Amino acid sequence: MQQKVLIIEDSSTSLALLKKLVERAGLKPVVATTLAEARHIFLHSDPEHYLCAIVDYHLPDAPNGEAIDYAIDSFIPTIVSTGKLDADTRNRVLAKDVVDYIPKENAQVFDYLMRLLSRLEKNKGIEVIVADPKRQNRTAMAALLRRHNFITLECATTEDVETLLGKHPNVKLLLIDSEIKGELATQFVAHLRKTYSKETLAILGLSADENNLLSARFIKSGANDFVKKPFCHEELLCRITLNIDLIEKVETIRRTANTDYLTGLPNRRHFFYTVDQYQQAPLSHQSVALIDLDHFKRINDTYGHDAGDAVLKAVARRIASHCADLVVSRFGGEEFCVYLPDLPSEAAIERIEALRQHIASKPVNFKDQMLPVTASIGLTTASSTNVHEMLTRADKLLYQAKTGGRNQVAHD
Repeated sequence: MQQKVLIIEDSSTSLALLKKLVERAGLKPVVATTLAEARHIFLHSDPEHYLCAIVDYHLPDAPNGEAIDYAIDSFIPTIVSTGKLDADTRNRVLAKDVVDYIPKENAQVFDYLMRLLSRLEKNKGIEVIVADPKRQNRTAMAALLRRHNFITLECATTEDVETLLGKHPNVKLLLIDSEIKGELATQFVAHLRKTYSKETLAILGLSADENNLLSARFIKSGANDFVKKPFCHEELLCRITLNIDLIEKVETIRRTANTDYLTGLPNRRHFFYTVDQYQQAPLSHQSVALIDLDHFKRINDTYGHDAGDAVLKAVARRIASHCADLVVSRFGGEEFCVYLPDLPSEAAIERIEALRQHIASKPVNFKDQMLPVTASIGLTTASSTNVHEMLTRADKLLYQAKTGGRNQVAHD
């Protein structure tokens, strides 16, 4: 279901702009121009369906921010928009449990709003550890993060941090207080960096200590960032967002570098890296299958390269679905590869024969043209610590499958 954003705004100009921004973010705007209208909307819809609310500070029937309180009490992450932002108004807004605020007079802030909406959506899948020896501090920090849709995990000791990281491998951020119980905080950060890189786990140090050298110690020990207590919530959240954005950009670069652009399968580079990881441990069995589509050039020549691309994508989906527990890759052109670790020879042969049948099970529909597709496969079950040797054997067996009539598995 498409996520909704509730916009409570009485200015027609601001309302039109906000609606456009929300739609551009792929979200559905639901509009109210008064607090009374917002209440009516919630009588007929579930607040759970809303990503957030963008609420005008001053409304005809809610001149002093009452609509903000209503949205917060409805458990919706709330962003405040205001035509003025003097120090007094800003302090009153930030005293409430809001996500953020945007001053209407600053056009650049609307670009920030676009990023904020995207961030709120992404944060739903991001786990954050809050490590602080004081329960009150942990609770307050976790509540602040949950306003931004983060999934929070709390603990008081360095031992508990390691336990949580072991149980939750997708944690992207650790907020750690310098007074954490257990190992000295900076030493513990250095210890974590032996396992978790800055590109996979952002560590942000926190401290109320007056020692000005502490921030440098945290950074030199491997922390991504440091914030001194008492902190400004805006600064903290900006730093958190910047660090998580950086991790996500690195993930995107890695994914792009390791993924075949056409089929979405892992590419040749990722294949060799993954096989190498498997081979770090002793394996009783290993097999490699090379798959080559039959008469693929004929499809390109007869129906065009768009048809060829459609066939490659369809075959890739069939391979991925049939081999979800194996290592698959598009090697290039019409050639694919499957690595089968810890599977006995007979089981590997049966698995690859079933894959061949699955590939040929039905033609590919391209613009109402039904294109038959089959594959020849060379499978070696002769295990070796050198995957290149296995690929050479599989390639020779693939040649046998081709010369033997195609649409078959040749194995040793």
